[in-house]
Amino acid sequence: MVEITGVEKGSPAEKAGIAAGDRLVSIGGKTIADVLDYRFYMCEKNLTLTLRRGEEEFSVKIKKGEYDDIGLDFATYLMDEKRRCANNCIFCFIDQNPCGMRESIYFKDDDSRLSFLQGNYITLTNLGEKDIKRIIDMKMSPVNISVHTMNPELRVKMLRNKNAGKVLSYLKTLDDGGINMNCQIVLCKGINDGAELDRSMRELAEYPHIHSASIVPSGLTCHREGLYPLKLFSPEEAGAVIDQVESFAAECEKKRGEKIFYCGDELYIRAGRELHSGEYYGDYTQIDNGVGMITSTREEYLEALEFCDENPPAAEISMATGVAAYGLIRFLADETMKKFPQIIIHVYKTINHFFGESVTVAGLVTGKDLCEQVSGKPLGNRLLISEHMLRHGGDLFLCGMSIDELAEKLGVHITTCPDDGYEILERVIGNIK
Repeated sequence: MVEITGVEKGSPAEKAGIAAGDRLVSIGGKTIADVLDYRFYMCEKNLTLTLRRGEEEFSVKIKKGEYDDIGLDFATYLMDEKRRCANNCIFCFIDQNPCGMRESIYFKDDDSRLSFLQGNYITLTNLGEKDIKRIIDMKMSPVNISVHTMNPELRVKMLRNKNAGKVLSYLKTLDDGGINMNCQIVLCKGINDGAELDRSMRELAEYPHIHSASIVPSGLTCHREGLYPLKLFSPEEAGAVIDQVESFAAECEKKRGEKIFYCGDELYIRAGRELHSGEYYGDYTQIDNGVGMITSTREEYLEALEFCDENPPAAEISMATGVAAYGLIRFLADETMKKFPQIIIHVYKTINHFFGESVTVAGLVTGKDLCEQVSGKPLGNRLLISEHMLRHGGDLFLCGMSIDELAEKLGVHITTCPDDGYEILERVIGNIK
């Protein structure tokens, strides 16, 4: 039973007389406990909702389009609390945050519902057989799973959870139930690489419903006091991992018609290797894990630039990014200035002092580092940064500085950019400010 906090005007729920404060008990006789129950059972055209108003229980009938929303709002997106992570992973990035940041940054979620609804990766360690059955019954596909290793004993060591090994059996249950899966392996030097990585890829490839798996290096900050001693991959070691993964991926493509295994962009950058073209990444299933993101952005931007028939006014702007994406942004800026010489673009590489220089992704660049490193430099009338530097849907950097505060300190208007190359160009030429 979940309390309703609002009813959309003109919705089927409002027409049926449902009001804020009512509690939703069931839909079609099925008890509603969270957002998955709600979304799954509201799909039919003809529904009977049981609700409670005060101590009185009553029912209403609703007719609507198939899959249309009823029009109810709840206190939280999940209609329930997020499930906390039950692990203490040796590579956990959240444990490597400095002290004194906002409380929400330290929250570790491991929620299967968010895997289905938002694409989050889960470890399966806080799920029971009932949860797995629910995933199969509701056809919650695909599910994104942080595997890390297929060696049960090693997985217990890496996740520091006694159940981490035995829950690997859920992969077969989900596969048998027709649930598609995307997997992730956070690679830790000397732990789950080498022969262990070979084993993991070989065993994962045996499941027909596992369609992709990313191999990404563990991120290490300068705030690792008292944590498990992990080391970065050298350029030569990163190159060896790429060769190992690409070799096995080629075998998979011959046998199954799909590569399955992909290395994150960060490994290519660390190894000094060229990234693949877009064709290599197919439908970019693992893009949110940093697999093919640079290629996708580059190809989208160049296509948008090629077909841009506008003649934008003269302008001087600037773009700031992290070390990993600097080469991409520099290249895109140069290509833009070739086509539109009236636009001057300054590009600045931002070293991450907040988390440490080994952290190179743009999404972890802070307002403090931006302020210190681009202050006093030519910025033009707009500074473009990645939207991932800010809290999702908000205006705060990880350091706590707001985008308005940074703009005031630098004396320039700041525009945020998504990863989409078409939209970046719109912001560069001034169509979106």
